Amino acid sequence: MLQTIRERAQGWIAWAIVILISIPFALWGIQSYLGVGGEPIAATVNGVELPERELDRRVQEARLDLRERLGADYDPATVDDQQLRAEVLDTLIQETVLLEAVKRLGLRVSDQEVQLQILSDPSFVKDGRFDKETYERLLRFQGLTPALYEAQLRQKLSATQLVRALASSELATRTERDAYKRLMGQRREISYLRLPLAAHRTEEPLDEARITAYYDSNRARFQTPEQVKLDYLVLDSEQLAAKIEVSEDELRQLYASDQARFVQPERRAVRHLLLKVEDGADAAAAQAVLEQIQAIRARIQAGESFEELAKTLSQDPGSAAQGGSLGIIESGIMVPAFDQAAFALAVGAVSEPVRTNFGYHLIEVTQIQPATTQPFAAVRESLHDQLTKQRAESLFYDLAERLATITYESPESLEPAAQELGLTIQHSDWVSREHSEPSVLAHPKVMAAAFHEEVLVNGRNSDLLEPERDRLQAVVLRVVAHRDVSVKALADVREEISAAIRDEQARVAAKAAAEALAEKLRDGSDWSAAGADLTPELPGLVDRQSTAVPAGVLDAAFKLAVPTEGGVSIGTAILDDGDAVVVRVTKVEDGQIDAETADAGFSAEAFIITQMLGRQAYLNALADMQSRAKIERKVTATAEAMP
Repeated sequence: MLQTIRERAQGWIAWAIVILISIPFALWGIQSYLGVGGEPIAATVNGVELPERELDRRVQEARLDLRERLGADYDPATVDDQQLRAEVLDTLIQETVLLEAVKRLGLRVSDQEVQLQILSDPSFVKDGRFDKETYERLLRFQGLTPALYEAQLRQKLSATQLVRALASSELATRTERDAYKRLMGQRREISYLRLPLAAHRTEEPLDEARITAYYDSNRARFQTPEQVKLDYLVLDSEQLAAKIEVSEDELRQLYASDQARFVQPERRAVRHLLLKVEDGADAAAAQAVLEQIQAIRARIQAGESFEELAKTLSQDPGSAAQGGSLGIIESGIMVPAFDQAAFALAVGAVSEPVRTNFGYHLIEVTQIQPATTQPFAAVRESLHDQLTKQRAESLFYDLAERLATITYESPESLEPAAQELGLTIQHSDWVSREHSEPSVLAHPKVMAAAFHEEVLVNGRNSDLLEPERDRLQAVVLRVVAHRDVSVKALADVREEISAAIRDEQARVAAKAAAEALAEKLRDGSDWSAAGADLTPELPGLVDRQSTAVPAGVLDAAFKLAVPTEGGVSIGTAILDDGDAVVVRVTKVEDGQIDAETADAGFSAEAFIITQMLGRQAYLNALADMQSRAKIERKVTATAEAMP
């Protein structure tokens, strides 16, 4: 058959077929056939496309950041996914606008600045110093190469240059500083009365139509989120370490091969007397200093105290007051000439004059602590931990590579990997995207993989996941059951709805009562208008940082207008617990301005104001750049599907 096709695919007929096939390829591209084009776009900024994939990644990072910052207070139910997604997209758009401005202005960051930023990042530090292996491993966890990470970092640092330039362009005038002091130091004489929410809550039967209407208008509140059940394998270096056995002979061999680590070198207590030789001094000037210090040495040799002479004659301001004492030093700490002389002296001997770039020194050793070696018994545990950790890490990387390979080659099951590597398949209960119970599944990166299309829809094993930055742990998972978003039945949430409606009724009633009392006070009534069962609080003069009154009361009091002479200002507020309050301000005292520091160009107040003005200048400039940019936000299927 193939031969027949070959024989007939000749001449003008073949060319006609080729041309017909070529037209759609030319118009729409080969990706239309292969399905590799058209990556979903979240937004475009002046033609620059922001991929949906990058937005998803940044949203996961934002969730992780919230979890880390809030700790035990983190509650996934309080996070509005759509709002979070919108805020992250706004941030991406701002970053893109800012980077375009950086490019237009030609701002650059040197290789040295990028290198310094990387070296000083605590995430890449191990045993007190930058560790290249840790650096590369953490980048791999994030799907980055060093070149890509450094390019991103260079962009971020370039943008920071522009932010600093805009923020530092502002100055705080004396008028602004004085106004800030008066306002921040202000005290207000207040009183307030609390109207408890509980006093306005009723247990009257609720109309069924109202309950149904509340249910219908708040269906998202009663949703059960999309959930999955998972099977997963966990490879953990700490668990591997617990199974590793290290023999006594191996520990002793390590001790012998690396004994230099356990040697405490000789240390000496040293003091010196310094006469400086100025930079650029000629030979005659240096000779004069040498003769002076030789004369001092002769006095010491004749019996005068080195310590007393150093106190009066040494030109080293750091040690002269201590009789020239430099404390206890090890070889290699001081400049070579000084070091060589100090470690060649006997106790109590005074050196000949020693020339360094500081001048001429006389050196005396007052004590020698001989070199010592820590015995094997003292370091055995640290050696055991070291060897165990090294072997566990090596084994982890070997097993992780095999785990990734096996689960990729057998994408429909975790059994082959579990059997070959001796791992136990673990099973989860129903979990959602915002699963937060303490376990490896609580990590956003793991849950993102569980709900990835390849895993959730196509039923394949996930890629190898390494969720923690500072822990060698790998996870592979697969979805064994899935259920979509659903809404709880009205019968199941009736009591919750009734409580919510009654709370809302109580808040409305408490607020109305507070407003009514406020109007009476404005008309000249006193607190007795509230009734005999309510007693006002009279804290008197309070400042902005007072802890003597609830935060809501303080906020309301300092937002009220300054009362006229002999008058009062009245306001209301709702506190965090739902109680309503009426707040009364009777007097305002501005903060004092210190006449001695009023003319100071720099102060804490000036710094704070400059920071605020600089921040506002930056936000204004950014808003202006955004208003000039052509920004188009895309409505994507991912965004629409967010619960």
